[in-house]
Amino acid sequence: MDADVIVVGAGPVGLFLATELRLAGAEPLVLERLATPSEDEKARGLGPLATEAFWRRGLGDQLAEADVQGTKDLARDHGTTRGHFANIFKITPSEDRPRTYIWQPELERVLAKHAEGIHVLRGHEVTALESDVDGVTVTAGGTWRAKYVVGCDGGRSTVRKLTGFAFPGTPPLLRTTAGQVRFVGDVPSSGRYDGGTFLHGGRLAGITELASTPEPVTAADFAASIRRITGADVVVEEFREERRFGDQARQAETYRLGRVFLAGDAAHVHSPSGGQGLNLGLLDAANLGWKLGAVLRGDKPEAFLDTYTHERHPAGEAVLRNTRAQSALLAPGPHVDALREIVADLMDVPEANKYFGDLLAGIHQRYDFPYLAPAPAGEHCPDLELVGHDGRVTRLHEHTRTGRGLLLTAADVTDPRVDVVPVTNTGPLLLRPDGVIAWAGEGPLEVALDTWF
Repeated sequence: MDADVIVVGAGPVGLFLATELRLAGAEPLVLERLATPSEDEKARGLGPLATEAFWRRGLGDQLAEADVQGTKDLARDHGTTRGHFANIFKITPSEDRPRTYIWQPELERVLAKHAEGIHVLRGHEVTALESDVDGVTVTAGGTWRAKYVVGCDGGRSTVRKLTGFAFPGTPPLLRTTAGQVRFVGDVPSSGRYDGGTFLHGGRLAGITELASTPEPVTAADFAASIRRITGADVVVEEFREERRFGDQARQAETYRLGRVFLAGDAAHVHSPSGGQGLNLGLLDAANLGWKLGAVLRGDKPEAFLDTYTHERHPAGEAVLRNTRAQSALLAPGPHVDALREIVADLMDVPEANKYFGDLLAGIHQRYDFPYLAPAPAGEHCPDLELVGHDGRVTRLHEHTRTGRGLLLTAADVTDPRVDVVPVTNTGPLLLRPDGVIAWAGEGPLEVALDTWF
């Protein structure tokens, strides 16, 4: 074996998974098609759960530093720092569980530094993959072999296609083209028009139309699309770093076929509405990394890996559902306009506003455990303030660098399977390495410990 796990793709999901595998005691090898990291600003932020996952691994200071400029860029480009549902910018940011605004290239630089020492081979495109009872052989300008392979290679995943994962879903309703644009002369107002949506702010501009309309490619094509939507003649002097995406929504039927797994966009594609894709993929990595490590160490049987699909597939389904709803609200037409007005009014109700914010953050997504575990078990634990027996105050993320399970308790107990942190200000909690609450004081603690550790 050349490695315990071959990770295909060195984007944020692949790099984070590789670091989680290393923390769990496994040896990863990362194969990346691109010779150099992409500078495309595909995503601009992390949701609360991914932010907390990074804080748990000691990356909080880097995120906080990047967030200062990222928030300024958001206000410049969107005219607000409020979140949105289908471009209805009314969601009040959560103060309890904040997100991070960081451009994807900067995030990849943070992760690349975090992953120093891990073998990352760039310029190696996967062309063949063959599984057997002992491992997987991958061809990518050479041949490598590992016990497991994880495809983190995006929406057009080669790993997914070569392995034969079914990828059902819905075709695109809308198509968006955006990029850095320099206009000359007057520019029509941002907003919805009969033919679609035109948005511009700061250095960015974008158009959203029905997927059946002609796709803009050049600066002149982009100007023609704006004219088609708004009726206004514009002069586009420069159109660069363009990004094109549809809102097709597809999901692998399973995230595991034998020794091959999918994570991130390789497992699920959807509209970027609400900025949920990166958050979703990073949580896939957080869920899978420690589980692969436990099996490779011999702590858990092979069947333990089936919990990955069992837990993460519903999370992906939830995002596909709400992004489809957002696409329905973004389609042009007077009937949709009327519906948007009602939804916008509804978002002025504080409880509804919080609902939409929590929906996009995935905060209330709960994993279904194989034992009786009432809420908050199954949820991702926030970054709690902890008070020790000596009165010392710490934060949860200060105790999670080891990547082991964590037991918060006032009792004087020890267990070799997890780290124990004595606390006086919170009820007993057992946390998995991915920050999920495995037990919250109800039912036998030993059942939860045996299940996960």
